Amino acid sequence: MTRPPARGAPGRRHAPLLFFGPFAVVFLAFFIVPIGYAVWQSFTGVRRSGPLGLGGSETTFAGLSNYSDALTQTGFTESLLRILLFGLVTVPLMIFAAVVLALLLDSAAAVWPRFFRTVYFLPFGIPGVIASILWSYLYLPELSPILEVLQRVGVTAEPLAGDSVLWAIANIVLWEFAGYNMLIIVAQLQAAPRDLYDAARVDGANAWQLVWHLKLPLIRPAAVLATVFTIIGTVQLFAEPLVLERAAPAVTNDYTPNVSAYNQAFTYNDYGLAAAEAVLLALAAFVLSFGFLRLVGRAGRPGGGGR
Repeated sequence: MTRPPARGAPGRRHAPLLFFGPFAVVFLAFFIVPIGYAVWQSFTGVRRSGPLGLGGSETTFAGLSNYSDALTQTGFTESLLRILLFGLVTVPLMIFAAVVLALLLDSAAAVWPRFFRTVYFLPFGIPGVIASILWSYLYLPELSPILEVLQRVGVTAEPLAGDSVLWAIANIVLWEFAGYNMLIIVAQLQAAPRDLYDAARVDGANAWQLVWHLKLPLIRPAAVLATVFTIIGTVQLFAEPLVLERAAPAVTNDYTPNVSAYNQAFTYNDYGLAAAEAVLLALAAFVLSFGFLRLVGRAGRPGGGGR
């Protein structure tokens, strides 16, 4: 009979490394190293020699010139402002829709909650590229049955024209991710002890009082988490405008920061500038997410959070 290793034996001491090691290697190889390489590349440039630059090229240290170029480009700065406006509208709508759907599914009067939970979550399972292609057909006046019905009642809409395309993209994003955020909030609601609801009903609380005084405070942590995910996803907006670019003339090569970085790298072959834009975008996502968490943390303290 094999005796188990004694406490402090080498096998037992190294056991955590056997579990953590594979994850650490993968995390380092596919997360830390690419980030480090992108940061390094954002400080480099390419110097070409010879007539028309055909004499060869070498990588040189460019300092902060790529960051300076990115911040002085009108297209990139406009894309940052555009995505900020997009987030100011989309993030509250997303969380509101997710909370409403979650409360409806958790209601005692809900019919077929599992079926509707799957229906609401289903759009998240559709890749963003395919979802954008599907919606692009619904946005074209000559193909869309929705626009045709609106036209018959005297309403003319052109979702892919001018500034309207930003809100057409917002509609796609809401359709894709509202169900995902709803699932986060539903999980928080279902994790709460049912005794709390029963005690509130015994005390005479009606349905609205249960929602306002019990359910909404309970889902606050889940709503905060969903909001952070939505902020990060909004800053990273990429697939939807890239797909709609062919159908919407208003979507340019620098419509969003991610689209701008993509085109700088793979259309103009300026990898240093693309890396600088990607780093700036990552910093923006960090600042917005951290700022929101600080704001929520202060609001949750007794007395409203002010010092």
